[in-house]
Amino acid sequence: MATIINCDMGEGFGIYEIGEDEKLMPFIDLANVACGFHGSDPNHMRKTVRLAKEHGVRVGAHPSFPDRQGFGRRPMVIEREELTNIIVYQIGALTGFLAAEGVELNHIKPHGALYGMAARDENVAHAICDAAKHYEVPLLGMKNTVHEKVYTERGISFLAEYYADLEYNDDGSVIITREHESVDPQNAAMRCLRAIEEGKTESVNGKDVEVGSDCICIHSDTPNAVAVATVVREALQPYLGAVA
Repeated sequence: MATIINCDMGEGFGIYEIGEDEKLMPFIDLANVACGFHGSDPNHMRKTVRLAKEHGVRVGAHPSFPDRQGFGRRPMVIEREELTNIIVYQIGALTGFLAAEGVELNHIKPHGALYGMAARDENVAHAICDAAKHYEVPLLGMKNTVHEKVYTERGISFLAEYYADLEYNDDGSVIITREHESVDPQNAAMRCLRAIEEGKTESVNGKDVEVGSDCICIHSDTPNAVAVATVVREALQPYLGAVA
C-alpha cells in the first residue's frame, strides 16, 4: 500500500514568514500552496513554487475562504456559485505561477474551515467540485465524509488524508484548531503507521475511528513541523510511493 506525505505551505505574506518551508521541502512529496486568501501573496507563491520545483515536489492549490485575519480557519456562509468563483480565482492565481515556472498543477486541497465544512456540507463540497472539474486533478479530503461521497460521485479522483499533527473526534472528523501546537514526533509516526496498516486512529476520547491514508499531512505551522516530518518520513519509508 503506497502513501505520500503532503504539507500546507507558502502561507507567509509580506514580511511575515509562517512555517519553515525550505527545511520541510526535502521530507515531502506534495506541497499544498496557499493562494492568497488565508495566507501567501504573489512573491510567496512564486517562491514556494520555485522551491518545490527545485526539490522535485509536486504542487497543488490550497484555496480557502476569504479570511486573512482568521487564517481561513473560521467558518463562513457563502452561496455555491460565489464560493466556486472564490476557489477558481485562487487556483487561477497559482496556475499562473506554475506556468511561469514550467510546473503543472498536481492536485487541489481546500484549507481550514473550507475543508472542514466540505466534509459535512454537500453544498460546500459541490462548490469545490464545480471549481475543481476544470482542472482534472485529484482532490484531497477525508475518508467516510461528504468529501469522499461528493467528490467520487462527481467523478473527481479522491485521495484520503490522515493528519499526523491533529487530533480526531469520535465521529472521525479532524479537530481544526486556530493555532497548532507542537506534537511528539514519535507518537505522530506511530499514529501514521497505524493509519496505514490498520486504517484506524484513536480519537481524543480513546475511540478507534476509521481513517484513510493515501496522503499523510503535516502542517508547516506546527511549531516542530520539521522534527515531525523527519521522523514520520523515516518511519513510513517502506510505505512511501507515487499515488498522486
